[in-house]
Amino acid sequence: MRRILIALAALSLSVTAHAQTPDPYIWLEDANGAKAMDWVHAENAKTTGVLEKDPRFAGLYADALAIAQAKDRIPAPELIGDEVYNFWRDQTHVRGVWRKTSKADYASADPHWTTVLDLDALSTAEKANWVWEGDNCLSPDYRRCLILLSDGGEDAQTVREFDLTAMAFVPGGFVLPHSKQTVDWLDKDTLLVARDRGPGTMTESSYPFVVKSLKRGQSLDQAVEIFRGTAKDVSVNPTVLRDADGHKLALIQRGLDFFNSKYFVVTEGGVKPLSLPAKVNIQGLLHGELIFTSEEAWRGYKGGDLLAFAPEALLSASPPASPGALIFEPGPRQSLDGVAVTRNRVEAAIYDNVRGSLVAFAPAPAGWSAAKLPVAPNASVTIGTASDRDDTLYYSVQSFLDPTKLYQADAAAGAAKQVKSLPPKFDASKDDVEQFEATSSDGTKVPYFVVHPKGMALNGQNPTILNAYGGFQISETPVYSGNIGKLWLERGGVFVLANIRGGGEFGPAWHEAGLKTHRQLIYDDFASVARDLIARGITSPRRLGIMGGSNGGLLMGVEFTQHPELWHAVDIQVPLLDMLRYEQIAAGASWVGEYGSVSVPEERAFLAKISPYNNLHAEVTYPEPLIWTTTKDDRVGPQHARKFAARLAEMGKPYLFYEVIEGGHGSGANLNEKAHTNALEFTYFIRKLMD
Repeated sequence: MRRILIALAALSLSVTAHAQTPDPYIWLEDANGAKAMDWVHAENAKTTGVLEKDPRFAGLYADALAIAQAKDRIPAPELIGDEVYNFWRDQTHVRGVWRKTSKADYASADPHWTTVLDLDALSTAEKANWVWEGDNCLSPDYRRCLILLSDGGEDAQTVREFDLTAMAFVPGGFVLPHSKQTVDWLDKDTLLVARDRGPGTMTESSYPFVVKSLKRGQSLDQAVEIFRGTAKDVSVNPTVLRDADGHKLALIQRGLDFFNSKYFVVTEGGVKPLSLPAKVNIQGLLHGELIFTSEEAWRGYKGGDLLAFAPEALLSASPPASPGALIFEPGPRQSLDGVAVTRNRVEAAIYDNVRGSLVAFAPAPAGWSAAKLPVAPNASVTIGTASDRDDTLYYSVQSFLDPTKLYQADAAAGAAKQVKSLPPKFDASKDDVEQFEATSSDGTKVPYFVVHPKGMALNGQNPTILNAYGGFQISETPVYSGNIGKLWLERGGVFVLANIRGGGEFGPAWHEAGLKTHRQLIYDDFASVARDLIARGITSPRRLGIMGGSNGGLLMGVEFTQHPELWHAVDIQVPLLDMLRYEQIAAGASWVGEYGSVSVPEERAFLAKISPYNNLHAEVTYPEPLIWTTTKDDRVGPQHARKFAARLAEMGKPYLFYEVIEGGHGSGANLNEKAHTNALEFTYFIRKLMD
């Protein structure tokens, strides 16, 4: 025991000393610097020289590209007024087209689409690499929209006013140049805008904190300031809610950290504070009442409750005489994972032990009535789009082995009809799905799904990919993935999805259990699932690989350094890895509410213990990882992945590194790049786990 304690103490001193040593790879934090990009191109050449030359790569890429470009994909609907809009990309429209059709025609087998905006043509005409970031159309007439465009996939956007009737940008209309920004319509001639206005207007997290009112015809310099946060805030965002009855509520969210906010209402008499929970999700406006989810105990309600309050009852810090209404209270194994508001209803996707249902709630004399809409058992449900003109909504249902089905629902009638179905993208007839539980380090039961061949031998020899996210209260639910099915399951592989803490699968408490210095529980949950898979004979360390992106990329880095003996393949996607400098990279400072800060001694000590970049050791044998990122990622940044790979190279450790030059916080700016990245990943997994 004494020898073990001495070894642990020595390791702790090594970590501390390593963390305090000047960073030799700080130059790789210059995202677009010539020296850094030369390094990137050299690393890309080495990695593609290995993976693209594998005889299986070409077939995997062809399969991934066919899935990405397939014209039989379900065109995701967006209800704007009485019409259905869709943004579509395929081999003909690489950057994509925004198009529209009627509800009736959309439900047909072969809708007749009218092109509203062609992004490929626009990019060619303007010699730009425009990436679609969405639209914001003004109700109730829905004639004018704000179109959000990104240069190469960055979070920073250019905003332009668009006329839906003329199907063209408005001459002399609103134009907001490139910036990280939030904008909404106050009325047809006024915008509420938060954007970069030069020094003293952006937070340490790289988001704006000043909101101004911009009138039609004014220059940006002439806009009138109506609210100012501070540089210590995460961000300050305006949003305007409207309902079918003509009520309007203009709000400003002051994000104190990633989860805690203060809300203000914009009135003719100025900006006034609203008394809301610090942790709250605003869902919409119905008959003049604010619909929101309280993510913490508040005024007698529990964290996770869905509530309705009159805004005037929230203008005082004291509890109102009319306390509002409870729409839905989740049980201990339930959570809300999506809410929509139509003309007369509130629709909520409700999960019970990670299995979805959809319920339409309506105000009634004795509270709120509830009616279930059809959802297949043991499936996931996602609300796609909802109308404020009637009670129409579209929602999708899917599971690991059942292709996505899209339903058009009339929430008022409690009825729905299937209007679209994704054709199978792989042969699922030979596979099955089971749900198990692992016991974590503190005794908590952690559920996970296993997608495996029927009659799978429990001999520890099954090639297995384990995936999880574990952060920001984001739930991981069963989804139908053509890539996983075609590129992995059809080859006899096993896929596992773990519902570890940090997510929202069982409400706010499931997330909060792993915040900041408690985060080791998240990493223990993941390792416990791996050990349970091995104990059941499903796989073994030789045949077990793991994958995760963004916060899940941090999870991969931690598991790589804490448990290198458990895996033979580690796919680290667009990750955070240097947790002692993450606050200084891209938008890292915005996540202090999740991870903690190096400015707090206790939190810095914990971050030093788990930071993957700072916990690599030359004497340890690691599996060869695949680390990939994107140059244009202005959210997490490519710096983490680059420095991690460089440190592995310094230690003489094997690794593969790849950086997509375009694409933002994802796998590519277009379908070709995304398919290429997917093919690299599955070539890597096949080489590591199946060979």
